[in-house]
Amino acid sequence: MAAALVELPARTVAPGGSTRNRGKRRVSRWLAWNKWTPYLLILPAILMELLIHVIPMLVGMWMSFIGLTQFFITNWATAPGVGFGNYRIALNFNNSLGEKLIQSFGVTLGFTLLVVGISFIFGMSASLMLQHNFRGRGLLRTVFLIPYALPAYAGIITWKFMFQRDNGLINEFLVNTLHITDDPPFWLIGGNAFVAVVVVAIWQQWPFAFLMTMAGMQGIPDDLHEAASIDGANIWQRIRYITLGMMRPINAVLLLLLFLWTFREFNTPFVLFGPVPPDSANLLTVNIYSSSFIQWNFGLGSAMSVLLMLFLVVIAGGWALWNRRVNRNA
Repeated sequence: MAAALVELPARTVAPGGSTRNRGKRRVSRWLAWNKWTPYLLILPAILMELLIHVIPMLVGMWMSFIGLTQFFITNWATAPGVGFGNYRIALNFNNSLGEKLIQSFGVTLGFTLLVVGISFIFGMSASLMLQHNFRGRGLLRTVFLIPYALPAYAGIITWKFMFQRDNGLINEFLVNTLHITDDPPFWLIGGNAFVAVVVVAIWQQWPFAFLMTMAGMQGIPDDLHEAASIDGANIWQRIRYITLGMMRPINAVLLLLLFLWTFREFNTPFVLFGPVPPDSANLLTVNIYSSSFIQWNFGLGSAMSVLLMLFLVVIAGGWALWNRRVNRNA
């Protein structure tokens, strides 16, 4: 019997090509999407960085080369170019502006070293105290972090009220409680202004040092301390050779961040003393503000800002070279 011939339907070909070709196109589109996805995700961050930091920095650098004063503030394009004239004025220590700049630089350097050193000591001491479990440990952690959580301006204004001469809490405690002196000192004018701004800055900065060092100590195994204790090492030897030794990379980064943040501190002296602080508390950032927004010399203020930026870049670069050498020799 003859086999029946069955006519099979012809395979339909898609208009855009075969099924295999469609699969290849899908894979190609998927690969192309995956290739550009990381760039698309970071694009908003790049745009915001350009808008908030890079473009204002470039504009400030351009302003440092022109004579932008109050006479040209309505039309920057008409401001005359002065080349490095603003830098020469800022670095000429024989005139009043240059002398004031170097004086504020010295005050800022002393302020930074004191605040960074004391904040680091306070933070490290608090972290060592809270390294082991005990009753009330969580409460102390919360209390220690309160200055870091408070809005900066609210905390500084509170300190400003406390430093008032006639009705401030500081003089009330020193004069009427401790009876250290009969004449209430001035804290917001004169030489004591430096003490006031250092105290407020330490109060703001040390909780960050505490947070960083406390987090770093969580990575130190307890077995190392137990083994060192069995070998006869006392508490100070364990702190020096184990705790501080293993936290050296964290402490190096912490000190750099504290230095950079403290050296360009503006909020604390500005809120405490206003736009014209006492000479003993005339930090570099407030001096730059005074040159720009009180004397209306934006070109000179921009030149001072660029010099400040270059100084901090040198500090960060020197730290990076030192850290690389230390890690290479370790």
